[in-house]
Amino acid sequence: MSTHELKQQALDNGIDKMAKFLIIDDHPLFREALHSAIDLTYPDADTTEVASLVDAVDVLSSDSTFDLALLDLSMPGVRGYDGLLELRSEFPRLPVVIVSGHEEAKIIQQVIALGAAGFIPKSARKNVLADAIARVMEGEVYLPATYSKPVLEENDEERQLVIEKIRSLTASQLRVLNMLRNGLLNKQIAFELGVSETTVKAHVSEILRKLDVISRTAAVIEVSKLTQHDLVSLDFEHGPDNGTLQS
Repeated sequence: MSTHELKQQALDNGIDKMAKFLIIDDHPLFREALHSAIDLTYPDADTTEVASLVDAVDVLSSDSTFDLALLDLSMPGVRGYDGLLELRSEFPRLPVVIVSGHEEAKIIQQVIALGAAGFIPKSARKNVLADAIARVMEGEVYLPATYSKPVLEENDEERQLVIEKIRSLTASQLRVLNMLRNGLLNKQIAFELGVSETTVKAHVSEILRKLDVISRTAAVIEVSKLTQHDLVSLDFEHGPDNGTLQS
């Protein structure tokens, strides 16, 4: 789609002047490049730039009207996918697109599994950046044209180990893990399931022990290693227990 077509599409949809973007990147030159790409399609958009995740959380906590956040995975003080998971947990309605120089297929696969609305390589040209942003604004999950989903072998030892660990979870723990995967906080899980936060914390602790990980983030990353077939076979989306959460 050409830049002219993207601009016209934005105008036709009446979102040009309303669009609000948040750029989260510690490199000033790339923040400028992203801002310029946004301007190609949304010249009247309200775009805010921040250089850290802490500043991003502050901005989003005081203003809930942003349409899209563009997040760099690698920033000072942020480990792995923690930045994405924090934004997904704190602001679950905000679409977050990862813009990164780490373009490995496994990384792209994992950020999408963790709830990103798309992945844009930092090596992309400005018109490609603009096109990707416009597509996400239209509701698409954007992936690079060169992306090819990693092929997981049926006998993949790491994946099979994760499956066995998840099979050791009780029905209640499986339900809690699925909610962690969807970005819910302990208090939100407690509300959804009608139990105390203490009960939820106990289940989370046991989930971490059984999965042999030290954080909620690591637990979610473990689940992201599974295929859709694996999740269906584990009845992961619904869990075998549809009743009240038990200890």
